[in-house]
Amino acid sequence: MSDSDDDYSATVLGSHWFSGPQQTPQQTRVQPQEAVPDRVEGSVLRFGPGVTAAMPAPFPVVAEPVPRRRLGEWRRYTLAAVILLAVLAYLAWQRYGPALEVRDVTVATADPQGPGCDSTADVVAVVRTNGRPGTLTYRWLRSDGTRSEQLTERVPRGRKEARLHLLWTFQGRGTYGAEAKLQLVSPGQRTAATQFTYRCAG
Repeated sequence: MSDSDDDYSATVLGSHWFSGPQQTPQQTRVQPQEAVPDRVEGSVLRFGPGVTAAMPAPFPVVAEPVPRRRLGEWRRYTLAAVILLAVLAYLAWQRYGPALEVRDVTVATADPQGPGCDSTADVVAVVRTNGRPGTLTYRWLRSDGTRSEQLTERVPRGRKEARLHLLWTFQGRGTYGAEAKLQLVSPGQRTAATQFTYRCAG
């Protein structure tokens, strides 16, 4: 090394070597001031066009308590369901419940004195039932040896009594002891009869 090398010492570097090149006046920019929101929408503060920043709400948000009505609503719905089931059960019983049943049968004439000369006796059979809808099947038997064909009577729902009529006409003079009998074919088999006297003296 030369003598000039022995006289070498470290050169103190300027501060610009550490902080980088200084900015020219054209590169100098104005430092932004504290940002201020241009509008407020609810609890969200918006800064400038297209930039959205969510800021804390200025006041705490408290959820409203839910009314405790579930128990009352449940009871109301339960009561409605019970009523509906009861109505459906009643309708099902009316439609598919017990069949028509005959409880009692009686036969009598409308005029206890019996028919007069050349008149007609009205014989009435009263059939009592359980009130269920159905059809009565029956025939009339007379003491003069005649019988009617098989007849039917429709009984509507709720009616617990059916009246069946036999009109028996008499002619001529004399006295005749008569008997009219109702023979119930269905439902069940029952018979009931009545006796009366036809009188014609003149």
